[in-house]
Amino acid sequence: MNTNTQQIQVDILIAGGGPTGLALACALAGNGLDILLVDAGKEGISFNTFAAQAGQPHFDTRVSALTVTSQQFLESLDIWNKIANTRICPYHEMQVWDGEGTGSIHFTAAEIHADCLGHIVENNLVAAALMQRASAQSGLTLKHEDQVTRIDFEDTGKPSARVVARLASGADVTARLLVGADGANSFVRQQGGFNTREWEYGHQAIVTTVKTALPHQFTAWQRFMHTGPLAFLPLYLPGADAADQRYCSIVWSCVTEGADGIMTLDDAAFRHRLGAAFEFRLGEIQESDKRLSFPLWQRHATDYVQANMALVGDAAHTIHPLAGQGVNLGFADVQALSAVIREALGRGEDFATHQVLSRYQRRRKAANLGMMAAMEGFKHLFGSDDLALTWLRNAGLRLADQAPLVKQRLIRQAMGL
Repeated sequence: MNTNTQQIQVDILIAGGGPTGLALACALAGNGLDILLVDAGKEGISFNTFAAQAGQPHFDTRVSALTVTSQQFLESLDIWNKIANTRICPYHEMQVWDGEGTGSIHFTAAEIHADCLGHIVENNLVAAALMQRASAQSGLTLKHEDQVTRIDFEDTGKPSARVVARLASGADVTARLLVGADGANSFVRQQGGFNTREWEYGHQAIVTTVKTALPHQFTAWQRFMHTGPLAFLPLYLPGADAADQRYCSIVWSCVTEGADGIMTLDDAAFRHRLGAAFEFRLGEIQESDKRLSFPLWQRHATDYVQANMALVGDAAHTIHPLAGQGVNLGFADVQALSAVIREALGRGEDFATHQVLSRYQRRRKAANLGMMAAMEGFKHLFGSDDLALTWLRNAGLRLADQAPLVKQRLIRQAMGL
């Protein structure tokens, strides 16, 4: 090791400054730990700047459907009210239908006596609120435009074991625990030797923001087609009345060849193609923002932990976005890992041992696998154009829509309850 290299000693090094990494840093701050978070990106838009611009109809391309459970977690971090008072859209209903048949199901919050089913929120708003919170925490240091480039270990297998991470800036960080929160293509996962099971769906997700002729009615809409699902998620524009709430974030999952063709369309042709795919449920698509597309993979690390290392969020698992559950699963990981670490501190245990970290894996792995299996089942069920299967799924949707107890259970599961 070069003696001229900057040496940094911390208790926990978090790689990745997205919502999951920032949430973990905030959840662990204040427990007497020295925490360093490094992120390859530049510092994003500040929360105060975002709040000042909230009344303008410019939305982040990437949004999440936060469940009640995620809301409660963000409340525990003391940032939910900041988000809710800035720009967030509650949705009170869900309309789901089979584009290849006649089956449909309609959910309402009133069916379980709830205020709403969840909230659609822009990812950069959540990150900005978490960043503001993290910046105010003692014992927590944030480094932007830096990243882990090499991982080594000291005293492997001993109680004094540490992980040593070389940063792109040239510093060597020695930590008791390195957490990979660095996304689906996690460098920490790859260099840490974590095995994964993964496969490509053969689909691309197209995302953008659109303005429709009719108001979205604070409803989340989803049409299933054998080529992939299309979701319209409502967005809230402060200062506009209900009749003028006409902005939606769309997530359109298409087979790769079809997605490539859609991405080459000019804006007018794209809006017409999108409106037709959505059966013009909200009238013509009047405006559309820039489009992004990305390939869809299902990926799951066979283990989330090893001695002195842990994975959270997309670094540990990625799923199909059709239910918008990715960030919710990430926040659930953060809650579990931070709870395990706090409990270990309370018992005087070394929180970085494999024995202790395995408690986190046991709390989360089964739940994540269950959600992934459900999403895979939905994909195969609605991705088939087999006539018998089409009849079966449409009959199932109609039966479920007419069974109050079944619907209530489905609603509570969708809300993370």
